Amino acid sequence: MTTKPKARKFRVKRSANGATEGDAPKPAAGAKADPVTVQDPARANAAAKADQPQPQSGEVSSPQQVRGETDMDAIRREGLTGRQLRMARRVAQKHGLPATSDFDAVRLLREKGIDPFQRSNMLELVVPQAGGAQHEGGPGNALAEIPGQKGGAGADRVQLPQTVPVGGEKLPSTEVSPMERRMREISDIQKDITRRRRKKMGLLIVRLAFFVLIPTFFAGYYFYKIATPMYATDSQFLIIQNEGGGGASPFGGLLPTQFANSADSIATQAYLQSKDAMLRLDEDAGFKEHFSGGDVDAIQRLTEDPTNEEAYKLYKKNIKIGYDPTEGVIRMEVIAADPQTATTFSERLLQYAEDRVNHLSQAKREDGMRDAQIGFEKATQARRDAQQRLIELQVENGVDPEAVIAAIRTQITNYETLLIEKQLELAALLDNARPNRAKVEGAQGDVRRLEAALAQLNDRMNNATEGNNSLAQQAVSLQLAQADLVNADTNLQLAQTGLEQARTEASRQVRYLTVAVRPVPSEEPSYPRKFENTILAFLIFGGIYLMLSLTSSILREQVTS
Repeated sequence: MTTKPKARKFRVKRSANGATEGDAPKPAAGAKADPVTVQDPARANAAAKADQPQPQSGEVSSPQQVRGETDMDAIRREGLTGRQLRMARRVAQKHGLPATSDFDAVRLLREKGIDPFQRSNMLELVVPQAGGAQHEGGPGNALAEIPGQKGGAGADRVQLPQTVPVGGEKLPSTEVSPMERRMREISDIQKDITRRRRKKMGLLIVRLAFFVLIPTFFAGYYFYKIATPMYATDSQFLIIQNEGGGGASPFGGLLPTQFANSADSIATQAYLQSKDAMLRLDEDAGFKEHFSGGDVDAIQRLTEDPTNEEAYKLYKKNIKIGYDPTEGVIRMEVIAADPQTATTFSERLLQYAEDRVNHLSQAKREDGMRDAQIGFEKATQARRDAQQRLIELQVENGVDPEAVIAAIRTQITNYETLLIEKQLELAALLDNARPNRAKVEGAQGDVRRLEAALAQLNDRMNNATEGNNSLAQQAVSLQLAQADLVNADTNLQLAQTGLEQARTEASRQVRYLTVAVRPVPSEEPSYPRKFENTILAFLIFGGIYLMLSLTSSILREQVTS
């Protein structure tokens, strides 16, 4: 705030006629009283003794300016907090007052009869008093109401500090100090906050007791007093497959085995947890009848004539099966109201698992063996047919065509050699000028006879006779039959090898169920786990209450924002 420089201000006090020393000047009729601040007696006497005003130099302020400066000095001495001053500035701006500072805003508001510190919220410290009087909103107010301010809501209000005319009665003040008032108001606020906190804490305890503690108590009472003790029987088993060579090797049964793949274990686990296994167990061991008895509590007991769905729901709860892929072990826990019954159920389920394991690869093994057996039988029949054909040809021909053909070929060779010799001899005779006719005719006759013998042998070998094929045809048929027999033998060997391989593969596909831990009756009940279940119920109810509280808080904030 920037103000123009001023000279020293003086108050000019004039005493009226008939005023005695030490009396306050009286205002004229109809004139506004000039209030002065309460001074000590020495200063009042000194002011009263001044009969005539002394001449002053510089600018002399008006009574209104002096009163404003005096009021602002008094306001500064009140020790108002920064929050109160900011509140006064906002109230002054709201009412359109031209305040030049926070203290000036307080002064202007009080001149207008407006309390700059009056609150309207639930922590309001200004409480109306009997008779219409009100405490001032700001702590430490020491100004009284401006004289002459009348009418409106601020006509009867008293603001501090109060100015009194000189010469009035000087009574002891009943106002407390600003520090004591602030301490008293702070104490009231703290008591109110403590009271509201206690109320909220009480409501919180009631809600927690209603939504969390009481349900937890009933849950614990059920687990400790009402719930039927349940006995659990544990067992473990593995599914392994044969790695031996089966019947192909005499040492096939001695070769090591390994764990079956996870698909077989998962399939077995799924079967034991299926409704099919539950129905089979109910048919063999009376699963529904056991859990429908009167010795089971109402929550865990089945109805008198339960449906398969109800029984299956309880079956999944009481038959717990887990598969460990790292170790290849299937762990099974069977829960029943009687230890012997739990052991019986567990043994039955192990038997069902073994039957299921035996049938896992049965179809594959049967298909492989059937195809291999069919191929082997066809190869055997083909070889038998080829051998029969060869025998028939041999019987039909009576002799070995190849041997006969070989003999005939030998004869033909010999005859061809003699024919060549006779032809040379004849040629030699004919070369003479006067050949011997008898020798020529004899040589010619030998050549003719040899040619006829060769023709007969060729005709015997190549031409067919009545009802019989030629020797060449018989030899070709015999060779084809022998070739068919060789092929049939080869096919038969391949089929026999495939059959042996199918048997080996079928032997490798065999699955075995090995029980690692046999079911043993339990001597002490395993369920219910009273303490753990009670703590779990407490956490569940607490979580539900927390979620509901957060949801309601968020909704309340959204509605009130």
